[in-house]
Amino acid sequence: MEKTKKASNGLSDRASDIILVIITALALVIVAYPLYYVLVASFSDPYDVYAGKTFLLPSGFSLRGYAAVFADDNIPTGYLNSIKYTVIGTIFSVVMLYITAYPMAQRDLPGRKFLSIFFVITMYFGGGLVPTYLVVKDTGLMNNMWALFLPGGVAVGNMIIVRNYFQNSIPHELIEASEIDGCNKLRTFVSVVIPLSMPIMAVMVVFSMVAYWNDWFTALIYLTGSEKAALLSAALLAGCGGGSSSASSDEPKMETDQTAFTIMGAQSALSPGYTDNEVLNKLQEEAGIRIE
Repeated sequence: MEKTKKASNGLSDRASDIILVIITALALVIVAYPLYYVLVASFSDPYDVYAGKTFLLPSGFSLRGYAAVFADDNIPTGYLNSIKYTVIGTIFSVVMLYITAYPMAQRDLPGRKFLSIFFVITMYFGGGLVPTYLVVKDTGLMNNMWALFLPGGVAVGNMIIVRNYFQNSIPHELIEASEIDGCNKLRTFVSVVIPLSMPIMAVMVVFSMVAYWNDWFTALIYLTGSEKAALLSAALLAGCGGGSSSASSDEPKMETDQTAFTIMGAQSALSPGYTDNEVLNKLQEEAGIRIE
């Protein structure tokens, strides 16, 4: 009887494992295929891409897209600036998180409850874009890379996570022992707390790095006076707008073709009935193109 029960449990576990593997594989395909498709489409002929002829392998192999992108001198500068701002911003954010979260984790900190409420309020209420812009402008941070870091130097949600880690994962007795051995607050923080908090530091580094790498809108607002300070995303936007002074004589035609490709792709995505779509008709009117 016990053998039959064990065999039954084993079959059930095997079946559940198979189902989980299938579900995970489907989720992987759903997430990974769009990224793979973008890569394959970048090596394909635009007409074939928008005609739906590209699926697993490049169709009509072409490097014209890469040639057009890297012909813009602002692209390498944008890459370097994006990397520089990401590295500096990540270091700055993690340092600010630590020097803010560690005092907030101390139960004997005067005004700790008031400060906690103060930080939480900023998560729900903010001045908005215009007041923030005026503050940055009046403090002389326009066209300065610190305009990307100082206004949002402390992400309150991340600070709360780090504070909870300090409270729950680092024994308070260990900190007391270090103080008994003669360590002051700073030495305890540097020699005891930081080495024990490497896991949460790694998480915060990833969070901050992704946030700064994806943040193009802040740079678009505050870094307006210097092309040398532009991010990669801003350089790509300028390139799509035809702002490069080194453009060749046939660039207008290429831009017109690209606009037509975009409209065709949107039409195929929204078909059937795309000819009556007001948004697409407006795009065609602005581009001076009519696709039947």
